[in-house]
Amino acid sequence: MLWVKSLHIVFIASWFAGLFYLPRIFVNLAMVPPESVAERERLLLMARKLLRFTTFLAIPALGFGLWLWLGYGIGRGPGNGWMHAKLALVLAVIGYHHACGALLRRFVAGGTQRNDRWYRWFNELPVLLLLGIVVLVVVKPF
Repeated sequence: MLWVKSLHIVFIASWFAGLFYLPRIFVNLAMVPPESVAERERLLLMARKLLRFTTFLAIPALGFGLWLWLGYGIGRGPGNGWMHAKLALVLAVIGYHHACGALLRRFVAGGTQRNDRWYRWFNELPVLLLLGIVVLVVVKPF
């Protein structure tokens, strides 16, 4: 079980690294002047590659987490309300990942109607989600 838990943690950390950096690329894309086509294309290429890589990291992260939950029973049974809250936050992380893909598709299609300040705030969401998940797993408040 400790090997599975270790791999889960490594893939979660890697997945979140991508989720922390991808919106920073969006900030830069939102700041690119329309005449800087080469810079825009370079940032789009970086964002596409990072999203693809981040998605590949999310799959084993979720798989190892399911293995721990369903295979080893971590968080199952009475007195494990923290796991339900954690799973809700994990669904929010998956939704955030999906939202990043949708935003990237909008950039590829020709731009965005949001400014760099909006993307800076959007970039803070995975930090809050990770904080909530870690507190729930470590403290197990309910």
